[in-house]
Amino acid sequence: MNFLPIIMFPALFALVFMGLPVAFALVLISVLFGYIVFGDMIFLQLYGPILSTSSNFILAAIPLFIFMGAILERSGIALRLFKALQLWVGRLPGGIGIATILMCSVFAAASGVVGAVEIVVGLMAIPAMQRYNYNGELIAGTICAGGSLGTIIPPSIVVVVYASIAQLSVGQLFAASLIPGLLMVAFFLGYLLIRAIIKPQDAPSIPVEDLNISLSEKLTITLKALIPPLVLIFAVLGSLLAGAASPTEAAAVGAIGALLLAASFRELSFETLKASLAVTVRVTSMIMLIVVGGTMFTGIFALAGGGNLIRDLVDFIGFGNTGLIVFLLLIVFIAGFVLDWISIVLICIPIFAPIVKSAGIDPIWFAVMVMVVIQTSYLTPPMAPSIFYLRSIAPPSLTYQHMYKGVIPFVILQLLVLLVVALIPETATYLPSLLVGL
Repeated sequence: MNFLPIIMFPALFALVFMGLPVAFALVLISVLFGYIVFGDMIFLQLYGPILSTSSNFILAAIPLFIFMGAILERSGIALRLFKALQLWVGRLPGGIGIATILMCSVFAAASGVVGAVEIVVGLMAIPAMQRYNYNGELIAGTICAGGSLGTIIPPSIVVVVYASIAQLSVGQLFAASLIPGLLMVAFFLGYLLIRAIIKPQDAPSIPVEDLNISLSEKLTITLKALIPPLVLIFAVLGSLLAGAASPTEAAAVGAIGALLLAASFRELSFETLKASLAVTVRVTSMIMLIVVGGTMFTGIFALAGGGNLIRDLVDFIGFGNTGLIVFLLLIVFIAGFVLDWISIVLICIPIFAPIVKSAGIDPIWFAVMVMVVIQTSYLTPPMAPSIFYLRSIAPPSLTYQHMYKGVIPFVILQLLVLLVVALIPETATYLPSLLVGL
């Protein structure tokens, strides 16, 4: 039966390329190949993944984090925050671009949903940057790169799903991704500032007369717009990292806090609540369907001998730990051309985790590198999901050529962050080691 695992992946990719949704493709492949292995018993075997997914306490955090982000988006808090950030950094070279990355960082921490960050911030940032004649490639690259931060900046839903699949601590993985996430933000900001200094025509600063308000007004606007969401983010992460709450409980704190914030700004209407709940149900349903399908797929793959096949291949090639890490990350990167992040995590990690553990590689360190690679594949042409998200909200003047060229510098910066994490494992392991001692 060893030929079956080899065929499963090409069959899956073929169905995805034919336009079948990933969740349905995973279930269909699982049933077909499972029937070959188990016969009629496959239908009883596949009941397990459905039950385990629906009763997983950690995965219950997903709809709560999505709801938190949806409320913050639809209540106007995001727009207030973006305007407040422009007041402080708008006069810098590339000020609106810098405000965009900072906004993406904060909103990534508030929502944790890949794609949602890019759409929400893009709708505000594109008109602002075009108003001041920003270079089209820089507009596209900045928004796509900022949107990708939802992969790694905690509390990321990618982290929640990864930790659940790999049986790692969600809190430790949040802590591990914090320094690499902030490092990536710093690289993005540095690039924008340097490019704006070298080529000021690409990213003009906001004229002084457009930001001519007193310091007291600026502080008042900032206190109203910036402090409340930051307090909410610190409450969620702080309760989780301090061990005072589980991931699901911390997510509940965030959801309730977002409702209170929206109410305090008098933006909590029935329509806002209805739209936020609709988004939550839709996105959660999509994620959970893929989780069920991915669990089925990897279960059949393993039972058909796929895990042993990969281990035999690794042993045959004779990788050292460095070669093994590069090999596994390369698979993740290539898979990102075809699959979305959750499919990659659900298909690859159950297979990779035992191999990484048996090789003596720190699973937290490896997890952070995987997330950086997933984030990089999210930006990398030709598939680049970030570009398709941007295309859905961008005006016709922002072309595909702008987008494909614009993301390349940010892909290079992400690879530099990956190199830093690979060469200095403490960037990913230091904070989790402190949590162990709490």
